[in-house]
Amino acid sequence: MGHAPLFTNPDPDAARAFFRSKPKRLIDKVMSVPDAVRQFVHDGDYLASGGFGADRIATALLHEIVRQQKQNLGFAGHTATHDFQILAAGNLTGRGQLLKRVDAAYIVGLEARGLSPHARRVVESGEVELCEWSNYALALRFQAAAMGVSFLPARSLAGTDTFKHSAAQSITCPFTNAEYVAIPALWPDVAIIHVHEADCYGNARIRGTSVADIAVARAAKHVILSCERLISNDEIRRDPTATAIPFFCVDAVCEVPFGSYPGNMPYEYYSDEVHLRQWLTVEEDAAAHLAFLDKHLFGCREFNEYLELCGGTTRLEELRRQELQPELPG
Repeated sequence: MGHAPLFTNPDPDAARAFFRSKPKRLIDKVMSVPDAVRQFVHDGDYLASGGFGADRIATALLHEIVRQQKQNLGFAGHTATHDFQILAAGNLTGRGQLLKRVDAAYIVGLEARGLSPHARRVVESGEVELCEWSNYALALRFQAAAMGVSFLPARSLAGTDTFKHSAAQSITCPFTNAEYVAIPALWPDVAIIHVHEADCYGNARIRGTSVADIAVARAAKHVILSCERLISNDEIRRDPTATAIPFFCVDAVCEVPFGSYPGNMPYEYYSDEVHLRQWLTVEEDAAAHLAFLDKHLFGCREFNEYLELCGGTTRLEELRRQELQPELPG
């Protein structure tokens, strides 16, 4: 069996007791980003972040979680890149400890861009408890929760060091006597997911890959959506099969155009590689990093101020052109 701690309770009956009492009325859930974070993200909560790598991340919500200085959060490090880098900014001297326990699959790297120096310092400091998984195993944990079962069997992780540093267990199949790995369910306290479109009730559309977000939305006890555009419920009803996340999963809807910046939003705008490189560069020096955060995150009252600091409309429209009309080689 794996030797790392299991940070959340995999009991489906405990989760069912919560979901039984969760309101499922068709009500207007539109609110501001600060209000949504203040109402649904609490110290000690376990957080899941949607998207894939730097694609479709809920940057505006992540900034606000750090800005409100939430403390001692658990986090599902599933395909996490810039989102983990942002949250790690909450683990700074004088700012307390935002991250306390992390289920780690992919967290410190920003893919081809390199490793986050500060995220690496946070992980190597020993102040954050770690439990290791593969990206697939973490996706299975959300899927098990969405199905309402305590675990799913898999062959993933078997015979690896990742298994040793996980909280998974070996089981024997009752039908074939084959050995499998039991991957425990994961019900986050809150999930933050950025989507392309949503109505005021929380019915949401995602274009492009959804990765594990559909299972995450069904597993999380509370879901905060940020969206590029608010659309009418009539529009949702005209094409109901386009709804990826249904209203009864969602607690808050925040309209945030360019809300994934500097990440990529498929079919909307490209990632700002220059600004992501700036994040990585300033993190190499602690003083430069703190000055950068004081200006770009803690010093901003809202996400639009951050966008203006990063080039405003001119830069954002340039990124939109890059996504919609990419230059072909040659």
